[in-house]
Amino acid sequence: MILKNLFKWRHFEKKIILLNVRWYLRYALSYRDLEEMMLERGIKVDHTTIYRWVQRYSPEIEKRCRSHLRPTNDSYRVDETYIKVKGKWKYLYRAVDSQGNTIDFILRAKRDTKAAKRFFRKALKASHTSTPRVITVDKNRAYPAAIKELKEEGFLPETCEVRQIKYLNNIVEQDHRFIKRRVKPGLGFQSFHTAWRTLRGYETMHMIRKGSVEKNLKEKSKCLILLNMYLYSVKN
Repeated sequence: MILKNLFKWRHFEKKIILLNVRWYLRYALSYRDLEEMMLERGIKVDHTTIYRWVQRYSPEIEKRCRSHLRPTNDSYRVDETYIKVKGKWKYLYRAVDSQGNTIDFILRAKRDTKAAKRFFRKALKASHTSTPRVITVDKNRAYPAAIKELKEEGFLPETCEVRQIKYLNNIVEQDHRFIKRRVKPGLGFQSFHTAWRTLRGYETMHMIRKGSVEKNLKEKSKCLILLNMYLYSVKN
């Protein structure tokens, strides 16, 4: 979507909108916390409006960051963490490389071979990822089964090694913490769709925080103005 159309018909300035979106995605705040913080600044905005902003702009921010992520290396560390949606547990599949850079993520309803395959396919298609030399996983049997099938289908090279070494996966387990801290103030999500849109924002903020986005690109394209605002809280 053209950038100028992103804020069409909004009743608040885009800097106010993006400031709230940024704060919500970055810090352990609830929508009501932000409503109160805005009121202290003389801005009356309902918490449900802030919720709609997060739902609208989180995917846009992620989309604009995707093509500007730093390349990851060929050592994948894969794990999943639990996310509560409408009172039931869903699974956020995540992978980082050996340096802690985010490879990819996806929210799935089940913890099985099909879900693992879907995740690996998504990661392998990303423009910033490398073909894995080695994939470190936990004891979830779905991972080796999914990798085996992907090798048979030609999506992974036969030389790709799979290993189940717990201490090597500490890096991705620690990386989960940022996401879990963000989820807690919201006490879960009311729909899968809402969860996925919000998690895309959490993950993108985390990638920016870790330095995975090439900041030197921020002035090279108008489509990155949104990211520029997001990163620097709008100076203009």
